[in-house]
Amino acid sequence: MKGLPDKRQLLEQVKPHRESWDAGFRPSDLEPVGQGEESVWDYPRPPILQLAPIELTVRFEETFIARSSRALELKETAGAPCPYFPPDDVQRDWLIPNGRLSVCEWKGVAVEFDLAVPDGPTLHGAAWMYPDPFDDLPEGYAEIAGWIAFYPAKVACFAGEERVRPQPGGLYGGWVTDRIKGPLKGSPGTGHW
Repeated sequence: MKGLPDKRQLLEQVKPHRESWDAGFRPSDLEPVGQGEESVWDYPRPPILQLAPIELTVRFEETFIARSSRALELKETAGAPCPYFPPDDVQRDWLIPNGRLSVCEWKGVAVEFDLAVPDGPTLHGAAWMYPDPFDDLPEGYAEIAGWIAFYPAKVACFAGEERVRPQPGGLYGGWVTDRIKGPLKGSPGTGHW
């Protein structure tokens, strides 16, 4: 994809940030975890990809934007799971690249999209994807190359019948459900997590 920074140079730039992570840190106010629940503090760093345990959907009003039982959830310490949808399970014609890029120290460069639903508004910055993720780690981020993720603060996202809530702070795209226990990064005072 044109306009992306050199992948190898970028990888060298993010390595110090990767190495600065304190794997022993845990906040003092961990939420208790019951049967069928997960603590975000049990997720690893670097993050892992796992098949979502339930069908996931993204809608604008009654219009389906994405629906999949094959989505992969990215799970990273302190963050809510962030699902990536296979391109064939997404209304890709409605996604418009908006020129914004962001960088993850684990996955590489993400391209952001606006969502233009026919006969509806344009939702700015509603989705993103990694066109060419880093492939230097065994976690297999290349598997989500071209897969689409959605911000639940911008569109209605569902895990089964449960409408998910956005991860705090507006930066992260994690999908917060009742089965996820924190505290979650993104709130004030969590920048070092």
